[in-house]
Amino acid sequence: MKISGFTIIRNAVINDYPITEAIRSILPVVDEMIVSVDPGDDDTVSLIQSIQSEKIRIVYSVWDMNLRKGGEVLAIETNKAFTHISPDADWAFYIQADEVIHEKYHPAILEAARKYKDDQRVEGLLFNYTHFYGTYDYVGDSRRWYNREIRIIRNDKNIYAYRDAQGFKKNGQKLWVKPINAWVYHYGWVKSPALMKQKQKNVSRFWQDDEEWEQQLKSDDFFDYGNEFDSLERFTGTHPAVMHDRIQRQNWKIKLDTGVKRFGLKGWLLYFIEKKTGKRLFDYRNYRILRS
Repeated sequence: MKISGFTIIRNAVINDYPITEAIRSILPVVDEMIVSVDPGDDDTVSLIQSIQSEKIRIVYSVWDMNLRKGGEVLAIETNKAFTHISPDADWAFYIQADEVIHEKYHPAILEAARKYKDDQRVEGLLFNYTHFYGTYDYVGDSRRWYNREIRIIRNDKNIYAYRDAQGFKKNGQKLWVKPINAWVYHYGWVKSPALMKQKQKNVSRFWQDDEEWEQQLKSDDFFDYGNEFDSLERFTGTHPAVMHDRIQRQNWKIKLDTGVKRFGLKGWLLYFIEKKTGKRLFDYRNYRILRS
């Protein structure tokens, strides 16, 4: 069995992406790692080159910054990176620049990949998600945060990323997937208030038109974490080992009130049901789960 990893990155230094941690977190389970880099406006290339692994293969691409509707350029670049996957790979493991896999999930990932390798009905493997917010101590626990996404796909070039590369389709249809016992740790909302706002100003142009983006550029220079969530809880687990140094470098403090719940009546009901049963009702899914 062969698993190839792939990712895309641009301006990792400016936007403080944990891209090296993301890549290193899946290196133990992949046989090669394709990193598609747009040199951008900083020294992202050197950052990727600093990762000591013979598995990494850097390819270069220039993002078309005119493709801004719904983050379209992200899907296009993801699909371009996918074309560089070795033809003999069985699976392709996609990781985004702010996503990290805990090493404790490596055995489950490999087990699932082996189990479904020859079952051609299975087009992808579905991961659970933990979304960190503000600092490494808080996680979002409401429906505002997507709870599952496809991150391993079959090496089938009829499969492609769509919209802003959050999910995948095949011939216009949602993929048939199997859920696995592994989580993606999403750190995209963990930065100092100043860096968080800077990142928003830099990347919001992928989703906003010129007028909206100009308004974003004129907004405050600090992100207000305290007023931008509906529900949080304290994180009580451990972080991936590759995140240790980054966490040690945290130089800001934010205290958030996990008792605050900003829901309407319907939101409270759905939140209560999910907490009691573990089931998320009426949730949009960009995948189809194989039940047998």
